[in-house]
Amino acid sequence: MPSPYRAIFGRPGTKSFSAAGLLGRMPLSMMGIGIVTMVSQLTGRYGLAGALSATLALSAAVLGPQISRLVDRHGQSRVLRPATLVSIAAVAGLLLSAQQRWADWTLFVFAACAGCVPSVGSMIRARWAEIYRGSPRELHTAYSWESIVDEACFIFGPILSIGLSTAWFPEAGPLLAAVFLGTGVFLLTAQRATEPVPHPREQHPKGSALRSRGLQVLVVTFVATGAIFGAIDVVTVAFAEEVGHKAAASLVLAVYALGSCLAGAVFGLLHLKGHPSRRWVVGVCVMAVSMVPLQLVGSLPLLAVALFVAGLSVAPTMVTTMALIEEHVPRSKLTEGMTWTSTGLAVGVALGSSAAGWVVDAAGAARGYLVPGAAGLLAALVAFAGYRRLRPRPAPPVTGPAATGGLSSRQDEPVTERQDEESVR
Repeated sequence: MPSPYRAIFGRPGTKSFSAAGLLGRMPLSMMGIGIVTMVSQLTGRYGLAGALSATLALSAAVLGPQISRLVDRHGQSRVLRPATLVSIAAVAGLLLSAQQRWADWTLFVFAACAGCVPSVGSMIRARWAEIYRGSPRELHTAYSWESIVDEACFIFGPILSIGLSTAWFPEAGPLLAAVFLGTGVFLLTAQRATEPVPHPREQHPKGSALRSRGLQVLVVTFVATGAIFGAIDVVTVAFAEEVGHKAAASLVLAVYALGSCLAGAVFGLLHLKGHPSRRWVVGVCVMAVSMVPLQLVGSLPLLAVALFVAGLSVAPTMVTTMALIEEHVPRSKLTEGMTWTSTGLAVGVALGSSAAGWVVDAAGAARGYLVPGAAGLLAALVAFAGYRRLRPRPAPPVTGPAATGGLSSRQDEPVTERQDEESVR
């Protein structure tokens, strides 16, 4: 039986844009930790390093959806290149100002401007959605593949960024991240054949994709989910330091990503029945339950096992989220809709890491795992409360002459929010 992953790459151009997406997404896991490593080495000020990383994350969270909205309207090639050039120039200014010990405010200005970085993952998923429109099985496999790529970036990106900055020179990690970003975006935008068709202003419905009730549930849930990720990163580093093996923290966190990567690979081979909203709620709840064992670990090996198990629910939940976005957001706003979930994650990461740092300082690393536990519970509650918005709604009853004849058999078919909006247009 042929592999579903091999099958999705049978279309021309798919291998090329997916490879470009891998390069373009590496900065997602390299830039923030690279800035922390660089600034802490150059100045010894961890508070400043963390604040700059948070500034970059929040800036990207604010600017990312606006860039994606322009992409939906004007196309990837016209928008991504100038946005990327602005981001790379800002990173160069940040590296120079840190190396030359310029005033702190210049660092924050450059970090904020560096947030003008496109959501490359959303651009790649939008291309898959365009190619496999109307083919849910192939699209499910494609989204699973991209989740595997995401996790691979989070496994190798921090190790590469930290390793270069500590072994070569402090600016090496962020510098390589900027090179990856520029190369990936240039290669991606050069591939015009697979680029989704833009929707100009006259064809573009007014308002943000966030007006979708279903997308609102996904984004709020992803804020809580992002808090899980941000808190786990901070607390795991603190826990490893407390037990005397701080360098092992990156390996333990890589195991967390590895669990998600393996689960995503298996999930892409499955052809599950039923509406994705049910699988999504189950995935969020399993993610919340997987935080419980973290409260009980007392050593790094046990922590690695607990995080590996916790990671198994991450990629399947992310894949199902993409399927729900594709269903609930109009196609003319699909890239923006996907980027809003990334924004929710980024905001959650910033909140979770801050809360976890406060708890660790006040009560120790072991107590710090209460933060991802609380965030998981919040995510599950929001998912349950918003489940009705994600389910397909039954079609309104047909009245009049159309109530009889060949169309009457379609009365009970589900209607999604996206179909409602597109029918109005």
